[in-house]
Amino acid sequence: MSAIGALLRPRSVAVIGASADAGKMTGRPVGYLQKYGFSGAIWPVNPRVEMIAGLPCYRDVASLPGAPDAAIVLLGPDRAEAAVRDLAAKGCQAAIVLASGYGEANEDGARRQEALKEAAGAMRLLGPNTIGLVNLTDGIMLSATGALEVADLPAGRISVVSQSGGILGSLLSRAADRGIGFAKLVSTGNEADLDSSDLIAELVEDEATDVIAVYMEGLRRPEAFKRAARRAAELGKPIVVYKVGRSESGARAATSHTGALAGADRVYDALFRQFGVIRAETFNDLLDIPAALVAGRRMHGNRVAILTSTGGAGTLLADNCGLAGIEVPAPDAVTTDRLATLLNEDPSAIGRNPVDVTLAGLRTDLFRGSIAALLDSPGYDAVVVVIGSSALATPDIVAGAIEECQALSDKPVLAYVSPHAPHIVRLLNGKSIPAFATPESCASVLRALRRAVLPEVAAPVEFDPAVLAGLPSGNLNEAESKALFARFGVPVTREHVAGDANAAEAAARQLGGEVVLKILSRDIAHKSDLGGVKVGLSAEQVPQACATMLERLKASGAPAPEGFLVQERIRGGVEMILGFHRDPQLGPVILLGSGGVAAELFQDTTLRLLPIARTDAEAMVGELKAARLLRGYRGAPAADVPALVDAIMSFAAMAGAAGERLLEAEINPLFVLPDGHGVRAADGLAVLR
Repeated sequence: MSAIGALLRPRSVAVIGASADAGKMTGRPVGYLQKYGFSGAIWPVNPRVEMIAGLPCYRDVASLPGAPDAAIVLLGPDRAEAAVRDLAAKGCQAAIVLASGYGEANEDGARRQEALKEAAGAMRLLGPNTIGLVNLTDGIMLSATGALEVADLPAGRISVVSQSGGILGSLLSRAADRGIGFAKLVSTGNEADLDSSDLIAELVEDEATDVIAVYMEGLRRPEAFKRAARRAAELGKPIVVYKVGRSESGARAATSHTGALAGADRVYDALFRQFGVIRAETFNDLLDIPAALVAGRRMHGNRVAILTSTGGAGTLLADNCGLAGIEVPAPDAVTTDRLATLLNEDPSAIGRNPVDVTLAGLRTDLFRGSIAALLDSPGYDAVVVVIGSSALATPDIVAGAIEECQALSDKPVLAYVSPHAPHIVRLLNGKSIPAFATPESCASVLRALRRAVLPEVAAPVEFDPAVLAGLPSGNLNEAESKALFARFGVPVTREHVAGDANAAEAAARQLGGEVVLKILSRDIAHKSDLGGVKVGLSAEQVPQACATMLERLKASGAPAPEGFLVQERIRGGVEMILGFHRDPQLGPVILLGSGGVAAELFQDTTLRLLPIARTDAEAMVGELKAARLLRGYRGAPAADVPALVDAIMSFAAMAGAAGERLLEAEINPLFVLPDGHGVRAADGLAVLR
């Protein structure tokens, strides 16, 4: 058994600093182990007492009869380090340190935390600043949380990993109130050693766990999380994450638009999307979505039938489904006739969705038949039964009908309990019928139940030190940047570098037709802000435009340019932005969005982490509002989307090959020309370490 396995399922537990007073926090763990039926050995350690809860108490760790599989340390920071060192010397596999006052407190606390980790040696450490873990599958409570005082904690097949101890306790009590069972719950605290990715990876392999819910503040080891998420997807065990810190107020300043557009929270969105992780948008979702997923049923499409015994609640639910992108279509003719016969109604009156059975009365046969008809319909992928106030006195009528019909189909069947009736919610969840108290929760759950496709594994691009050889550190100018992109197959505009106005005019004549004139500078990233871009010039107009640009730069106090860039003018096409930057937590990120000077204004962007697969690039295009323009909008020709996907892949290959030295890169605009005519990078920059 691994050390983490021994922590989750120990055969012997040492409780260091246990109190004989069961009313104290330090007296709870021994009592909880006994209360919930732990069958292994419990070894309390306290030099001042001989017996605790009928168990012999040991003076110190050295006096224990053997090496415990796991230990829970109830001592403060001043004594916890010595206890951890003693446990490691004894051969304990894993220890939990509950005390706070470590890395979360101040610099002194951070030093104490590092010393604690060193004292543990090869022994694994959970915490510090944690409330420990709860294993309801096996009745093992290595925690002092008061949430364990709840009289009835049902075991289930949802496991929880939380970086907050308080949130773990909150979920435990909320779930118990709703009749939702958990398998294991672990609070990782400060993560001096074991982190959330370690625990997720262990729980993915746990036979008693079907769904993993995660309360996340951040990731210490993104690659470990990716491996765990990939394994979970392979095993069909969904991971649902509620990630806090969604504010973009801390987004860093960046040279490119990309850095401003790719806020930290959006990068987490990209991570979750790429690895098949479901993001809980609200705290309620963190319980609601796993409670529905654990039933093992998935929607094969996006259409839901609503059966209601209260018209207003049905309309409310339908409206929320619409807002969540869930279709609520009317029943087909065969299903309408079947419902009409069952309800003794005219087909013209019953052929709507929601299907309202209010006038027919609350009868088990009616509900059973209606649910069965909707489940049989090929036009629906899920059914939601709205339970109204008429069910308050006889909830078993509806519960029984839903329970019987679940055996008829593998489609999800949910219940929306419209009145405030916690006892009905608890009754339904206890019968494995996902039940919810708000229409918003139902809509969020339905969106999460859509069957996920196993994400494609992207092959990493090998770092090539020759890629950036000879290039200077800092900002590259536009010509240098685009030459780098072109090496990897990104098509760029025809252009020439000119040292002065005369050379710029000659370049314009060589290109022919109207040209674009730009200042060329490593020190000026946003040239148009300083009047450093002129579009649609003839060769004769170029010298005067060069002079005007130099005058404006001098007047603004900007540095003198290295020269000018003269390039062909691209007409038509859709302007996109294609960018790269390094997120400080999650690493290299590719961004695609609506481009041009208003890129930050429109905020129409999508992200992926490197490496990306071609399916990722294709999905990125489809996620944008600009996808409608690319497909051809109001008579405009369709754009060359395959060429855009090729450019994304080429740009990503460049970013991968450049390795850690590439800090930022951007093409803006990237013109996507009509179908069959490719793309052109019209402007670009790169920033090197």
